[in-house]
Amino acid sequence: MCIFLAGAKIRLLHNFELQINIDLKKGLVVKSTGSWFTVKDGEETISCRMKGKFRTKDIKTTNPIAVGDKVEYEEQEDGTGLITNIEERNNYIIRRSTSFHKEAHLLAANVDQVLLLLTLKMPVTLPEFIDRFLVTAEAYHIKSILIINKTDLLTEKDIPKLEQIEETYSLAGYQCLKVSLTTSEGTDELKKILKGKISLIAGNSGVGKTTLINYFAPQLNLKTAEVSSAHKSGKHTTTFSELFVLDESTYIIDSPGIRGFGLIDLSAKEIGLYFPEIFHISKNCRFYDCSHLHEPGCEVIEAVKQGKIGESRYRSYVNMVMDDDEKYRK
Repeated sequence: MCIFLAGAKIRLLHNFELQINIDLKKGLVVKSTGSWFTVKDGEETISCRMKGKFRTKDIKTTNPIAVGDKVEYEEQEDGTGLITNIEERNNYIIRRSTSFHKEAHLLAANVDQVLLLLTLKMPVTLPEFIDRFLVTAEAYHIKSILIINKTDLLTEKDIPKLEQIEETYSLAGYQCLKVSLTTSEGTDELKKILKGKISLIAGNSGVGKTTLINYFAPQLNLKTAEVSSAHKSGKHTTTFSELFVLDESTYIIDSPGIRGFGLIDLSAKEIGLYFPEIFHISKNCRFYDCSHLHEPGCEVIEAVKQGKIGESRYRSYVNMVMDDDEKYRK
């Protein structure tokens, strides 16, 4: 005998115990505000909390659920939902948390690519920030594309620096695209890159992440803020990650501005694996366990001298390997 009640099927067993099968629904997490998650289920969205068990699991992140996660949830009497399960992720990307008692913060899950926005002016993106981010993306098997934004602000004096960045990261195997949302330079190519993908937009505060989304989806009218002229740094307008639908096959995840990017769970010996140009050339080093710091016969050091590896990339590698601050790696 079965009794149907409020979305749940209650079966009366022969021993008079009740077996309750809750009808679970599935959806995509499109926004996370810490304790509440907006889940998209078809054409509708529902505000969900997560079941308490996620908080007690031995995980090293401040947020066990991220934008991009596919989840199962139970609909509650008050119209909200309760997330009961996270489906297995294809990938995810994390950054070091600002919280002292946790190690990492999930930026997004199940993404096809990361577009790392960088700027040479207003604000200046530092090379080591770029490299730390790229190493993390490589470690989590996520394709990265460098978007050099705000090219309309550049003068003739800035061209050598722009060309150096393009050369350095092209040598490392990364696609670089120059973009100006003011003059529309590079926007047609950028639209092709975004099409049919789930893309995470990342970068320092003020590099133009939200402005980029507004450019391709003006109907969203997302809030932006001017870069501080005094400090030449961006203001945080995006507080939480959020996924936006551009069309039926194209999704963009806007993420909070990142001032620093620490490496998570990487030992010094592993770091070279995630610099593609260093990893490729290191196969020719004299010693199989070469650290690429001082050993004779190191092909990586020789490649830097010959201009086959960018000097700034090599400096970033050395700094990461030599960094004593454990918060950057573990």
